[in-house]
Amino acid sequence: MRNPYLFGYLPFLTITLFSMTFSVFIVSTSIKFFGEIGLYAGMREFLTDSQLGLFLFVLYTLAFFMMFSALKLIAETIHETAMLFFSKDAVGESYSEAKSGNLIYFFGALASVTGIQSIKILIVIFLLTTLVYFIYTVFKLSKFMTLGSTLGLLSFEILVWGVLLTGIIYILLKLYNGVLASLPIT
Repeated sequence: MRNPYLFGYLPFLTITLFSMTFSVFIVSTSIKFFGEIGLYAGMREFLTDSQLGLFLFVLYTLAFFMMFSALKLIAETIHETAMLFFSKDAVGESYSEAKSGNLIYFFGALASVTGIQSIKILIVIFLLTTLVYFIYTVFKLSKFMTLGSTLGLLSFEILVWGVLLTGIIYILLKLYNGVLASLPIT
């Protein structure tokens, strides 16, 4: 007998590990930045070094946890919508079959500990883990779909993520340009 909920805690651990590794990097970068702009001395009047580091770590970990949780929710919604359109599996076997891919993200989160000193390494590990998970999931689900359905699933997910990311980048660039335009630079 195999319990289907054996690895149910892995998404929580994965999100926590990724959040912590990204926050450790951002804390050290923030402290350097605060020192350069002269804010660090003022913060040291209220908190010790360890208190300030812990405060920033908790704050950034919480922010990254919320961001990664939102990404997971969006990714699952996009994937399940694609499955609704392209899968013929009425029982839900494909859903449970693809859940074993959570181990990929868990090992990726463990690997992110090695890249804690570089944001580039952290981002590469996260994106590589996401790519491997995506390929694994499509491979596992292809047993339950025709070639046309598999291509439709791939196209749908890539298109939706492309539109979503393009919209976010467009909004961020508009905000950035708006802030630059409002600065009194001559």
